[in-house]
Amino acid sequence: MRTTLALDDDLVAQAQRLTGTMEKTALVREALRALIERESARRLARLGGTEPDLAAPPRRRPPTDDSRPHLRA
Repeated sequence: MRTTLALDDDLVAQAQRLTGTMEKTALVREALRALIERESARRLARLGGTEPDLAAPPRRRPPTDDSRPHLRA
């Protein structure tokens, strides 16, 4: 989608220095992805164990064998 943006020159210059990305389109794309990632993580953190009825997901490893004493708690 084509869009015309009014960008703060100082913010663009600082972002270019920090990321090494000189193309403004790539810079805005990277910034949007970072914003989405940050907000997604923030929303996930806000859930913070608020789903008490949620079943535990299956484990990838089978239960440990009790015959191996070094694995006992």
